[in-house]
Amino acid sequence: MTVAAESAADPELVDPGRGGGLREVVRRRYLLRLIVRRELRARYQGSLLGLGWSYVRPAAHFAVFFFVAGIFLRMSEQVEHFPIFMFSALVLVSFFNETLINTTHSVVGNAPLVRKVYLPRELFPVASLLVSCVHLLPGLAIVLTVALVWGWTFSFAAVGSALLGFALTATLGIGLGLICAALHVFYRDTEKVVDITTLFVTWSVPMIYPWTVVRDTAPGWALDLYLANPLVDAVLLFERAFWWPTTSGSAAFPPNLTRDALISLAGAVCLLVLGQLVFARLQRRFAEEL
Repeated sequence: MTVAAESAADPELVDPGRGGGLREVVRRRYLLRLIVRRELRARYQGSLLGLGWSYVRPAAHFAVFFFVAGIFLRMSEQVEHFPIFMFSALVLVSFFNETLINTTHSVVGNAPLVRKVYLPRELFPVASLLVSCVHLLPGLAIVLTVALVWGWTFSFAAVGSALLGFALTATLGIGLGLICAALHVFYRDTEKVVDITTLFVTWSVPMIYPWTVVRDTAPGWALDLYLANPLVDAVLLFERAFWWPTTSGSAAFPPNLTRDALISLAGAVCLLVLGQLVFARLQRRFAEEL
């Protein structure tokens, strides 16, 4: 009996390099949990702080950016409650950068499993996304705690903004991650391109400066190009969720921010579909290349 015939007779058997994509990942949730736990254990094995580094890293990043932008560049004098303004954006930008970097390395980093065992290869990028979500939680806890101290109160608008910003960032990250993970198997320069991209991301969103700086200094076409960046929408949503409720309410946001973010989310979903198609096409040669 041929492999194809066996696959037809037994739904658990599939041709090598073929599978159900992200739907198969949902079906094999137990494998996904195992891979996430394995990645977390491997990352913190022998570490004294363990997951405590998830608190140290965002705090260290915050300290560096705050002293450079907040004190030396005096942005804390121009932006009300600048620390929460910057940190609410920082946790989201760090989440996106970590997701993109880790998903890019996810398949190559699990080369022994890819070569020896058949399982949905999309498990590895998705597991990297979930590990990034685990690391996002401490940052969110710090942001929310500081916001509460400065007078943040619950509102459905704030929660909705945070959820929409997270959904946009996560969808964009896994969509790009699937493409980069597949390309990295064949072209190891992909990781260099991703590293450079994450540097641009940090400065291309209103994290250490308000978006109004771009509005007031850039020509109209440059402002439109700036606001077309979906990560700008996501960061502004997080700032509207955590920072804006603690202020006097005089800060301005781009008009139709929620509408533009929903359009960006639809575009990110299209990118996710494209990423799945590219990944599915290229994964047939993963074992051979690795």
